[in-house]
Amino acid sequence: MGAGVALGLTVALGGAFVAPTAPAFAENTQVRDLEYWLNDYGFTQAWNTTRGAGVTVAVIDTGVADVADLAGAVVGGTDVSGLGSTNGQTPVGEGSEHGTLVASLLAGRGTGEGSGVLGVAPEASLLAVSVAFGTSDATLSNDDQIAEGIRWAVDNGADVINMSLTRNTLDWPPSWDDAFLYAFENDVVVVAAAGNRGSGTTEVGAPATIPGVLTVAGVDRNKGASFDASSQGITISVAAPSEQLVGVVPGGGYVQWNGTSAAAPIVSGLVALVRAAYPRLDAAEVMNRVIETADPNGRVVPSPIYGNGLIDAAAAVTAAVPASTSPEPAALLEEWIRVHRRADTEVEPTPQTATQVPVAPQEDPALPAPSVVAAWLPSPLTLTYVTVPLLVLVGFGTLVTLLGTGATRHIKRIRSKR
Repeated sequence: MGAGVALGLTVALGGAFVAPTAPAFAENTQVRDLEYWLNDYGFTQAWNTTRGAGVTVAVIDTGVADVADLAGAVVGGTDVSGLGSTNGQTPVGEGSEHGTLVASLLAGRGTGEGSGVLGVAPEASLLAVSVAFGTSDATLSNDDQIAEGIRWAVDNGADVINMSLTRNTLDWPPSWDDAFLYAFENDVVVVAAAGNRGSGTTEVGAPATIPGVLTVAGVDRNKGASFDASSQGITISVAAPSEQLVGVVPGGGYVQWNGTSAAAPIVSGLVALVRAAYPRLDAAEVMNRVIETADPNGRVVPSPIYGNGLIDAAAAVTAAVPASTSPEPAALLEEWIRVHRRADTEVEPTPQTATQVPVAPQEDPALPAPSVVAAWLPSPLTLTYVTVPLLVLVGFGTLVTLLGTGATRHIKRIRSKR
């Protein structure tokens, strides 16, 4: 059995891998017994309908090694880093085992009856797109590698793209606008990991924040939120197992690992099953079927932790599902670009208009300290309403008094003359 490490964290663009606790290795014959998610999430039942034949999934990751469990699964590939091989099957960059682990969970073929890793879509085909993370030797930046990898995958027949990586930021470069829009316009479903809280990603980061992407959160063995291995956010679509998952590493070793890096390929495999069972459905309808058949598991959904609930593979390929009323992924991303990239374009000046600017309310001024002198001095208010009228009244009274006194004296003079 070859050596390997379990990567419990999502690939971080420009960042470093952080290995979890010592990985648990398993013997070839024990692996199948450890794959609890195949029964618990309805995959073995779904296989009565389809095992994913005829659907191609691109794994944009660190490369997919040539291992026995993936014999015949990889039908094409490329390297966008300048460090790998032209078929994408040479692991590159930091944490180079990551891509092989992802691919085995998605489309592992096993190594015989009851042995080896069996993926959730064991008859789906894979495209290996190798990207080098955590190194300055690549010919392109991490962002540009991703954009080029998406375009290559679309041009080479991908029906689904798995992205078990995060940029650890809510935003993304403009080059991704065109790349993701190109995928959506060509009816490709893009599945992305939400990211892992344990690696410092407390909320989802791009590409999981891009409108139109199917974002995957992680749950533990008991179907509860995996707070160490899953981030949260309003863009989460569904939740899938992300703990105690078995994968294959280059060289043929088996390890248990954790993280939404592992949950994402499980959902990508489910998308492959749906596309195989319903080949006439477009990307939006396929995503709608995965979302509408998700199991709330007694929780209020949608939520920023579980999205619309836990995936149910059996229901996704057999249940009657209402038609989708949501906009197409391309329309969602186009609207986002229209609104949020406007600052990057020249804005025409708008004519000035006269408007009444409201006055901001202010706090009442503090009252002055009482003054004995001030109490006897007239204010503008008392002058207007008290002092002036009072003076008029006093003056009028004085005038009346004077007139009365004068009149009395005049009458006395007249009487004295008589």
